[in-house]
Amino acid sequence: QVHVVESGGGLVQAGGSLRLSCAATGSVFGIRTMSWYRQAPGKQRELVAGITSGGITNYPDSLKGRFTISRDNVKRTAYLQMNSLNSEDTAVYYCNVSLRDSIAYQWRDYWGQGTQVTVSS
Repeated sequence: QVHVVESGGGLVQAGGSLRLSCAATGSVFGIRTMSWYRQAPGKQRELVAGITSGGITNYPDSLKGRFTISRDNVKRTAYLQMNSLNSEDTAVYYCNVSLRDSIAYQWRDYWGQGTQVTVSS
């Protein structure tokens, strides 16, 4: 089985920083893209950042400069460094991993359970 587990969320004051982690564990054969999404109450889930296996990153223009995604391919872990947080960043943050499992050798997307980020003003 494959599991995607996020960690690092919590409560932070406006202007502060948080670092989220996302680990893919279990029967993982290979990983392509690792991405972070977020969903605020009453809003659609939106892409926050993505990174390919080769380290190419992708961000929406609104978040460039404040959020940085990185990954450790050996640890099968992606990180999201979030700086200068404001109340609009309050949301549940989800990790999405495009990977091939080592049992069926099928490529598919896996989602984590989400981690809450709350920014207080």
